Amino acid sequence: MWFTIFLVGAVVALVYHYFHNTYSYWERRHVPNERPLPLIGNMKGIGRTKHFRDVNQRIYDTFKGKTPIAGMFLFFKRAAFIIDLDFIKQVLIKDFTVFHDRGVFSNVEDDPLTGHLLTLEGDEWRSMRNKLSPVFSSGKIKHMSKVVVDVGRHLISVMETAVKAAAVDDGDVEIKEYCARFTTDVIGSCAFGLECNSLNDPDAEFRKRGRMLFEQPRYSQLVTLFIFTNPKLAKKLHLKALPDELSSFFLKAVRDTVDYRIKNGIKRNDFLDQLIELKAANEELAKQSKGIDLTLGLTIEQMAAQSLVFFVAGFETSSSTMAFCLYELALHQDIQQRLRDEIETVLSGVENQELTYDAITQMTYLDKVLAETLRKYPILSQLIREARQDYKFPESEFVIEKGTSVLIPVHNIHHDPELYPQPERFDPSRFDPELVKNRHPCAYLPFGDGPRNCIGLRFGKMQAKIGLISLLRNFKFSASKKTEIPLIFSKKTPTLSTENGIYLKVERI
Repeated sequence: MWFTIFLVGAVVALVYHYFHNTYSYWERRHVPNERPLPLIGNMKGIGRTKHFRDVNQRIYDTFKGKTPIAGMFLFFKRAAFIIDLDFIKQVLIKDFTVFHDRGVFSNVEDDPLTGHLLTLEGDEWRSMRNKLSPVFSSGKIKHMSKVVVDVGRHLISVMETAVKAAAVDDGDVEIKEYCARFTTDVIGSCAFGLECNSLNDPDAEFRKRGRMLFEQPRYSQLVTLFIFTNPKLAKKLHLKALPDELSSFFLKAVRDTVDYRIKNGIKRNDFLDQLIELKAANEELAKQSKGIDLTLGLTIEQMAAQSLVFFVAGFETSSSTMAFCLYELALHQDIQQRLRDEIETVLSGVENQELTYDAITQMTYLDKVLAETLRKYPILSQLIREARQDYKFPESEFVIEKGTSVLIPVHNIHHDPELYPQPERFDPSRFDPELVKNRHPCAYLPFGDGPRNCIGLRFGKMQAKIGLISLLRNFKFSASKKTEIPLIFSKKTPTLSTENGIYLKVERI
């Protein structure tokens, strides 16, 4: 009896000591912080009543102007919440070598498709980035733009059918779905050389898999958040990020396409061709390596992982940006008309008024509209980095210890009224050259910054612009009774996503 009581008391004491030692970390270092709760840290309500941007907003509002850094906990993991823009510049650019790892979940032993460019660290990341960067050069983007223009023509045709159906039913068009089907077909063609047929068939295989990524996660929202905020512990527990069905689909799609191209000597000068050039001559030998060793070449699993991240990042971010842009244009008819006028003016000087890559580069107002969309609706609410060694910020007493996560609250910076007056107002003039020049460079981070910024940012902008131009030349967008004003955002998705879609009235011009 007494032994049992003693044992229980000892366990309670050990648990208390662990939590106290863990959650008093920032207090011991005299870093301002929000008091964490046991088990969940500062993540109270996450996935239910709060999104990451909501948690970040609370901390941002509490400490801005009082400290350049605040302490917080992502469940058990400590994180330095960076508020000061100069400190952010140190992390992303000036002292990038200390912070070049994201420290996000990767478990290639149990979940091989998680070993992609987004999660790779150190020399593996640097080597892979260097090898894949040529795919996103200006010349390659210009070449791929022709494929995107063809898909844009198909988008116009499918939208015409949707508009006619909506008119009969006295309904609206759910615009995000059509944007997602457009970008799915673009990525399928540019990355895999496959005709996904998503625009014609909303239940096409690639579109179904794209939806599965965001609508059918492997675990509950809480477990998923735990995995991505405590990646090392999640890996020790042998947790996976992707549903097995999804991994199997992408692995088979890449293996079949690679085998077909090699067997038939097909080259398309696309993303997959670049991976084929890196393919291991001896896959069994390459598999013996603990990680990615480009001197041995890539295994088919490693090739599939790079393809998966290109697919996910390419279709979701661009489609959401297109949908949010059309939503704002529907609410601001003057901006919509000015943009349409610019499109027509530029294309009137092109032979047969055909949309070309060079014509797109002349559309300066489109640049501003897209930039303001990404300012107001950054698809990722935050950036995460991890310190590879102890680091002291210049001219300060703040020290980030090795292994500590660094969180940069992109959404909250983009909505800071001191940086962007009336931040909820959609105003493309914020990106007039003079205003941009006078603003801190780290006040705008939709693609990150520094050497580890988004590798596909030019491709993403290109496909979003072509999609928008194709639609705006042929259709007028406006709000209706079904249009949510303001939009209701999901608390469950990792990216910025609406709870109920985006419905707009669409009329043929």
